This record gives sequence, structure tokens and C-alpha cells, in this order.
Amino acid sequence: MNRSTAKRPVIFITGTDTGVGKTLLTSLLLQHLRRKGCHALAMKPFCSGSRADVRKLHAIQDGELTPDEINPYFFKEPLAPWVAARKHRRAITLRQVLHRIHRVEKQCEQLIIEGVGGLLVPLGERYTVADLITELDCKVVVVVANRLGMINHALLTIQALQHRGIRNLTVVVMAVGRPDPSSESNARILAELLPRVPVLKLGFLGPTPNEREAVKAIEKKFAKTLAQIPG
Repeated sequence: MNRSTAKRPVIFITGTDTGVGKTLLTSLLLQHLRRKGCHALAMKPFCSGSRADVRKLHAIQDGELTPDEINPYFFKEPLAPWVAARKHRRAITLRQVLHRIHRVEKQCEQLIIEGVGGLLVPLGERYTVADLITELDCKVVVVVANRLGMINHALLTIQALQHRGIRNLTVVVMAVGRPDPSSESNARILAELLPRVPVLKLGFLGPTPNEREAVKAIEKKFAKTLAQIPG
């Protein structure tokens, strides 16, 4: 693998909601970049309810980072991080989160960060996912599930990011197992409404892969689309 010290902008993967495919896209992009010779690493700074996503990322990056480096803030309760932290009387500052991220960023050529939930999920006292993105000044990928309502959700998220001055944006429309009548036209209409934002589309990936070999197989199938995300 190429260990070039040249840095690329951090890629932050957020979504219009929870369960839209952020972890799967993060895993595929991480696998793609590493297979192509880019020394990429991935983090999920906040995780609630389960660390299954962290285990997937740990395997794909060959254990280069410990689970606690990938995911420094974990809560067993399936709650928004700020709500869970309050239950445990923990105070996690934005400055602390940025410090953890920058430590990992220095170790790689490309850092991918997976967010939690949607853009305005509260992470701590007076800051959200959107505030973290703004501080990082990074490329943002918005993941949206291809189903009824996605156009509204995607536009709201993009508008909120653009209002903060974030322009380096890409939307990835993830196919769902049971498409509805809107699924055929959603990506096309969204591209018309967002002429300056790349809108990419990933076909149905099958059951969520838990093993690295499954991620490898899927990544090769969608390599051309994944290659467009870093820019």
C-alpha cells in the first residue's frame, strides 16, 4: 500500500437519518481507497447502542486503529450522544472530539469520518454533527435512502450545510430492498434540483454484509461509483 504523506481533505459521511446506509458506504469507500493504494483510515467518533459498526471498520483497516481510536465515545443506550452522556454525567466537548480526530488524521493519507444519525443530532452541550463538520472544514457526503420522502430530507440537509458555507458536497442515493414508486425517479429529480451537487446512485447491495469478504465483493462491483466520491 502506498504510504504517501500527501493529505487529502477529510471526508465526512452524514445522512438524512439513522439507518440510511452510512456505515455500509463508509466501509465500501474505505475498502475501495485502500485497495487502490491510498492509506485511508476511518473513524466513527460517536456510537450508541452497539459497536458492531466499529468492528466492521476495525477489520477493513487491518487493525491499524484500536476500537477506542475508531470510536472514542461509546454509549450502551441507543440514544443521541448528548442524551446518553447526560445520563452518565459525562461532558464531552467539541474541542475533545476534534483532538481525537486530528490525532488519527495525522496517521493517514485520507481520513473518513462516519457521523451518527442526521445533521442536527446533538453530540454535546451546544454542538451538533453540523457543528463538528463546520469545524473540520471537510468534504461532506450525504447518504439518503431511495424511498418516498427522500427528496425533502436530502434538500433540507443540503440546504443546512450550504447555509453554513459548506460547498464541497456529494449526495449518495442508496437503493433499498423494497423500492416504492418514487424510487425510480428520486435520484434524477434530486439531481435536477441540485445542479451544482453531484448525485451518485448505488444499486441494492443485498443484506448488510458483516464479513470483510462480502464488503470486498460489493466494493469491486460498485468501484466506478465509489471512485467518484473523493473527487
